[in-house]
Amino acid sequence: MLRSMKNLEGYTIGATNGDIGKAVDLYFDDQTWVVRYLVVDTGHWLSRNKKLISPIAIGIPDSRQRTLPASITREQVEGSPDIDTDKPVSRQHEETYLTYYGYPFYWGGVGLWGGGLYPNMMLPGYEGLEPESATVAKAQDTHAKIEEAKHQNDDPHLRSCKSLIGYHIKASNGEVGHIQDFLVDEKSWAIRYLVVNTSNWWLGHAVLIAPQWIENMSWSDKLASVDLSQQAIKDAPPYNETRQLDRAQEIAIYAHYGRLEN
Repeated sequence: MLRSMKNLEGYTIGATNGDIGKAVDLYFDDQTWVVRYLVVDTGHWLSRNKKLISPIAIGIPDSRQRTLPASITREQVEGSPDIDTDKPVSRQHEETYLTYYGYPFYWGGVGLWGGGLYPNMMLPGYEGLEPESATVAKAQDTHAKIEEAKHQNDDPHLRSCKSLIGYHIKASNGEVGHIQDFLVDEKSWAIRYLVVNTSNWWLGHAVLIAPQWIENMSWSDKLASVDLSQQAIKDAPPYNETRQLDRAQEIAIYAHYGRLEN
């Protein structure tokens, strides 16, 4: 299921022994376009009221209660490394954070999350694989550890989703709109689509563009260039935020742009 970033804002993060706070932002990896952390405002029960929570700890969202269950305790959150959300998150800080919770490093593997597709596959003692898949996972884990050593000192590529709201979208023949939201896969936490508002260029509507179609990101100019024409984006199937995107609609979007399905 895909969830809007704006919809996830304000969800209560529930620990195993009480609430932690509310989600106020998402940090994503700008190379893989996968959400690596939720930024949580803990309110007044902690002196530093912003904490990071990894999707590794997050369960299935409860839309009715607007909650995200987390397999951690309030005490763990209280003792976790502090984060200044106004500054970039360094790889060293990530290492400290992940080590604190006992999570393996996600970078360097062949999957979105180390050697796997979903964040919960990184939990200690995960046994959700079939025997054949377990053999593959072991091979992937070995590869991941080798790659991890290679990438140990890499610069981080974490970005705030909120900071990208308003970024302009440039088609192959001119600008067409701006980013107004993101659609996130609730299982893998991959960003599947950018929601693009085209109303500033014509009496348009919101359309969806996959991150894989971005050719270049100019962070200083707040501009994303895509390998699509203005007309193609203008004629794209409109996105209705009040309706859940289904598989048929996704197929129609990819077919419209002449792209292979993901």
